[in-house]
Amino acid sequence: MASNQITPNTRVFIGNSDPQTARRVSVAPMLDWTDRHCRYLHRLLSHRAMLYTEMVTTQALLHGDVARHLRFNAEEHPVALQLGGSEPDAMAACARLAQQWGYDEVNINCGCPSERVQRGAFGACLMQQASLVGDCVKAMQDAVGLALPVTVKHRIGINQSESYSFVRDFVGTVADAGCRIFIVHARNAWLQGLSPKENREVPPLRYAVAHQLKRDFPELTIVLNGGIHTNTQIAEQLQFVDGVMLGREAYHNPWLLSTWDAAFYGCASQEPSQASQLSREWVEEQMLAYMEREAATHGTHWYAIARHMLGLRHGLPGARAWRRVWSDHRLKGWPARAVMAHSRGATVTVPISAPIPARL
Repeated sequence: MASNQITPNTRVFIGNSDPQTARRVSVAPMLDWTDRHCRYLHRLLSHRAMLYTEMVTTQALLHGDVARHLRFNAEEHPVALQLGGSEPDAMAACARLAQQWGYDEVNINCGCPSERVQRGAFGACLMQQASLVGDCVKAMQDAVGLALPVTVKHRIGINQSESYSFVRDFVGTVADAGCRIFIVHARNAWLQGLSPKENREVPPLRYAVAHQLKRDFPELTIVLNGGIHTNTQIAEQLQFVDGVMLGREAYHNPWLLSTWDAAFYGCASQEPSQASQLSREWVEEQMLAYMEREAATHGTHWYAIARHMLGLRHGLPGARAWRRVWSDHRLKGWPARAVMAHSRGATVTVPISAPIPARL
């Protein structure tokens, strides 16, 4: 078995922080994005930050391919599984699977506003059923004990209502059931009239609500999510809450993660050379080695992995040409090593309009 293969009941820390400390800065669960390949890249950039899977539904785990959904790389710790569901028994069964597979946290999605998720009776609509969320928390904790934290990610309101008492009562009810960690996406979720993308942009950000939750529930861990793009913003928010979670900024500009270990954990990153072109090349080389291992072990095509690192050279000269090579479907027949060599030449010598050379 390859060294990067995780198996049930395996928990390996390779210099990584414990989950409680790791929540100081984290990368959000993002559907179709934060798969194990994406998380492997992110862990190369930060030893310490908490990483989350994309949402996995209870039905997918209980009636589908468990290994496909739960397999991850040992290097990813600390890593949390986000679940979508609303039936306490099913959530408990999936929490047991998370524990068996070695996850460091299991998170309940109470924030996704999409119509598909609403049809499944989970996501943001669960905020209207705080007692049911509490029942899920209790069932999951009874199933796994205290060793595996059960957390909740939620919005601050539903539709256009901006009543603070609504989210305060939701958090209070779920906390009474035993949840101690809340990830607060500081926007309302509009359940009708907005697409998921618009739900990340149109409802106004109200960070003061998350700050007030921390004041009202000082014993709870409150992590703020939504609209954060820079380390300066992270540092500002850490004056009021226990942690900050970034989503799309971390995905599109992953190099930002390379600064987090020093900035927020007081330690150097595992990355060998700080803030330089060479260190980005080192990350690319590590991803190439990972692609080759994945191809040999699981038959994974390098193209499925490369899509997650297209933002690695964000803001650098030649980034567009480099990204063009790694994302070009015409190169799928090339070995990944040849693609990397061509991508590096493209950053210096190949104009955007240049034809793709013949297969090596």
